[in-house]
Amino acid sequence: QVQLLESGGGLVQPGGSLRLSCVASGRLYRLNAMGWFRQAPGKERDLVARITSGGMIDYADFVKGRFTISSDDAQNTVYLQMNSLNPDDTAKYYCKYTDYVLGGDYWGQGIQVTVSS
Repeated sequence: QVQLLESGGGLVQPGGSLRLSCVASGRLYRLNAMGWFRQAPGKERDLVARITSGGMIDYADFVKGRFTISSDDAQNTVYLQMNSLNPDDTAKYYCKYTDYVLGGDYWGQGIQVTVSS
């Protein structure tokens, strides 16, 4: 199994920035993908960004160039730099790890991001 520990969330004012981190531990494989999803109350969980072990990156359309995903393989960590945050970004953000070897998906517990004045 894989455990994911997210950090970096919190309360930020509109226009501000946050940097989320997710550290993966457990049974990890070189062939994988890590990404971020978000879910607001009463809404579906949507992809925000993901990055594969091969360096391929996908962003949701609503990112609009504001977010940047990156990874540190040595630390088994993925980051999400979020700039120009607005209240619509308020949601619980979940880290996801996909194991390409066995085909398993793993989720973090989620971390709250609240954009409000």
